[in-house]
Amino acid sequence: MPPVRIGCHSAMWGDTSMSAPQLIKSGKIDYLVGDYLAEVTMAILARAHQKSKGKFGFATDFVSMMGRNLVEIKKRKVKVLVNAGGVNPEGCRAALLQVCEKAKIDLNIAVITGDNLADQQFTDVKEMFSGISYPKNPMSVNAYLGAFPIAAALSAGADVVITGRCVDSALVLAPLIYEHKWKPTDYDKLSAGTLAGHIVECGAQGTGGLFTDWFKIPSWVNMGYPIVNVVESGDFTLTKPDNTHGLISPAAATEQLLYEIGDPGAYHVPDVACDFTQVSMTQLDPNTLLIQGAKGQAPTSTYKVCATYADGFSIVPSFVITGRGAALKAQRTADTLVQRWSHMLKAAKLAPFSEVHIELIGGGGTRFKQEQLARETREIVVRIAVRHSSMKAMKIVRKEIACAGVSMGQGTIGIIPGLAAPTPVIKCFSFLVEKSSMPAPKFHCSSETTASVPVSTEGGFPGSASRHVSVPPMKDGVDLGPIEVMTLENIAHGRSGDKGDIANIGIIARKPAYLPYLRKVLTEAVVKKHFRNICKGKVERFDLPGTNSMNFLLHNTLGGGGTSSLHSDPLGKTFASQLLSIELPIPVAWKMPELARL
Repeated sequence: MPPVRIGCHSAMWGDTSMSAPQLIKSGKIDYLVGDYLAEVTMAILARAHQKSKGKFGFATDFVSMMGRNLVEIKKRKVKVLVNAGGVNPEGCRAALLQVCEKAKIDLNIAVITGDNLADQQFTDVKEMFSGISYPKNPMSVNAYLGAFPIAAALSAGADVVITGRCVDSALVLAPLIYEHKWKPTDYDKLSAGTLAGHIVECGAQGTGGLFTDWFKIPSWVNMGYPIVNVVESGDFTLTKPDNTHGLISPAAATEQLLYEIGDPGAYHVPDVACDFTQVSMTQLDPNTLLIQGAKGQAPTSTYKVCATYADGFSIVPSFVITGRGAALKAQRTADTLVQRWSHMLKAAKLAPFSEVHIELIGGGGTRFKQEQLARETREIVVRIAVRHSSMKAMKIVRKEIACAGVSMGQGTIGIIPGLAAPTPVIKCFSFLVEKSSMPAPKFHCSSETTASVPVSTEGGFPGSASRHVSVPPMKDGVDLGPIEVMTLENIAHGRSGDKGDIANIGIIARKPAYLPYLRKVLTEAVVKKHFRNICKGKVERFDLPGTNSMNFLLHNTLGGGGTSSLHSDPLGKTFASQLLSIELPIPVAWKMPELARL
């Protein structure tokens, strides 16, 4: 059987419009997939669904994309799989059917339902990261479904499948289950298909986007979007359309492999518990990478569920302070404003702020201890984020921002009255539910017939494969030559992201020979110390010897994470670059000359 060819055009709602036609017209794909959802997106869609009295609540960009590309999709017989249904997959299908009817193009459009749990009561559950109780009035409640319902819709003849919430990688795994006839117990194959999905689900992040060595990519103008070619065994190649920009390499793909995976020996999706610790990557040619070695175990008996809910308001004033002593002046300005606002809240008989978070961007105050502010800095961006349950408190803050430009430090610019606007705080409440407690997912196609899809609910996950991973330690007495203090980036790549309130930092040795030494000098304690200003919990390290890499988890680090955080980087996107800047004793022979020219 030939490989199944799958391209991903969307990493998020709002990704570029050039990617879908690029992939479709390449002639290199059988399936076009796209990820449109995030936790905050679900809350926004739930609100849109309510305000429109059931008309909206889905990713309208998807319908527009289909309208622009219908002719080529039909001509080339490309099937389309997306999670753009949000909280209203049926509404998304109806809108797409209207577009098809107008274009006189017939497509069999299926929807998957069963993820929306807004009508169920969850009174005794606790949030899986913080332990808090279930919110009283959630805006949306959705389970992350797996790939088998999507595969069932393909088996019924669907040309397009629209889901609500599902794990992102399921959009890639589903056509592999359908085409290769994989079974629910083919755990190694399901893990390999999940890895293929994980590599492409963030679009160009797998083809050189966000790459550590950004200077090695000549242009980002026509970034090539990723394509995987997956054979029946689960092995696959990663490539991109011809004559596009970007990079196909083990380093770039490993960065994406590590992105937000948590424990690489127990990467959980509904259909399988994945073990990515022994994955290997081989460059076949400049535009093709072979990826092998994923293993799988039985999944858990639970689905992850995300409920979103409103929790007060936040406002984030920001402005620039320049001149000598800018960092110290900026800190004093921020402290003064917060004190003044607090006095005004008290005078108005309002409670204190529930949270205050000050960042001095450009002066070392974002990630590190305040003693670094003593370094001479001439320009600082001041960012003051505050949270309160009352909109009245937000209005007080908004009115009392501009005063800093006339009554505090010289060189204060960029304060625009009214620019900082109060916004509702939308939080994500994550928890687990037993699969057996939920009705089976359903799908229906253009025939209007609805079918339930039985899925395995028994679980059986035996424990993380990371328990059995060992990496040989650095041998004693090895002569590495002269040692010099230099940045970690000389010997490693990195990629970072989030899992709730946990920052995830993947670090990859530039050469296999560097890995034992890298593990020796970059310990959990070293990482904890580097992020001591913001990491309030433990630091864990997991090894992936197959890709000469390791993954650090920094617990209780992101201020709650996602939309609930007041941090400027609530998703941990900058943490890898911050860690790569750490100075460590490194052999002079390993120094990377290109970095000195940046």
